[in-house]
Amino acid sequence: MDTAEIRRVVLERAAAVAAKDAKAMVAHNAPAMIEYNLAPPLRQPSAGDDPAPVEKWLATFQGPMSMEIHDLEVTAEGSVAFCTSLNRLTATPVGQPESFSLWFRVTLGLRKTDGRWLVVHEHESVPFEMDGSMRASVALQP
Repeated sequence: MDTAEIRRVVLERAAAVAAKDAKAMVAHNAPAMIEYNLAPPLRQPSAGDDPAPVEKWLATFQGPMSMEIHDLEVTAEGSVAFCTSLNRLTATPVGQPESFSLWFRVTLGLRKTDGRWLVVHEHESVPFEMDGSMRASVALQP
């Protein structure tokens, strides 16, 4: 069943974060993907299967990391699928004494190519306060 296969892809990507394995983190990405992640700029220039930018990002953290996937929903039909989830990243920035945990929203678009589900679109976001302060709402939890 394709939804089970897609769930495996999502969970393997999360496990790769905990392993700090950049190659495994991009192993399910299409070579040309669209990526909107939490860090600037608005759209990431991405060769989706290139581990170099991920290695650079991983180098900004020390010690263990984890990526938890919650409320994963998968919709698939034919050769396309999308997933939504609430994810929690826990990590310690280099030079900081304590870790942080951040909940954020993720939408993945996948395409089945040569029998493999590959991520062709990734969008991550955090809500922001609508009170005029424009502050990111990073303390939210599901």
